[in-house]
Amino acid sequence: MVTIVTKAQGPRPEDVRMREILRRNQGTITRIADHITAGGYSARKAPKPAPEASGLIISTGAASRPDTTAAAPSVRISVNGRVCLVDGNTGYQLHHLGTLQRRGGEEIFVLATDANGFIAPVAPEIAAPLGTLDGTRLSPSYGEDELAAEIGVRLGIG
Repeated sequence: MVTIVTKAQGPRPEDVRMREILRRNQGTITRIADHITAGGYSARKAPKPAPEASGLIISTGAASRPDTTAAAPSVRISVNGRVCLVDGNTGYQLHHLGTLQRRGGEEIFVLATDANGFIAPVAPEIAAPLGTLDGTRLSPSYGEDELAAEIGVRLGIG
């Protein structure tokens, strides 16, 4: 015959006896542990003091932004071909407008839209004035500086 013991019946009697022995002899167990570890056992169980902030630099992990009353937007074309609208006071990117891509040996401005495969397309109020610049080819006479100036004029910032 098989006897089935489940947890619903409670702890086993030998476990109850062992817990009671450990509870009654806790002081002796602690003294022996402190003797073996040269006081380290009780020292590890003692509450640790809270760290003090004197002389420390505390970072919340968030990027700090300087206080500015108004942004000074400008168009920046980076070395890797990203065309962005940035705040001239802080250098923070306000909008990603598109990229300069090399196609067939020519550099072309590609506006950041859904149709061009961008995950985060530019806002419609920015895309409307820049729509005709999508696909513009850069040449020696019409380079990055001229493109940035044209974007600034169309957005009313240049």
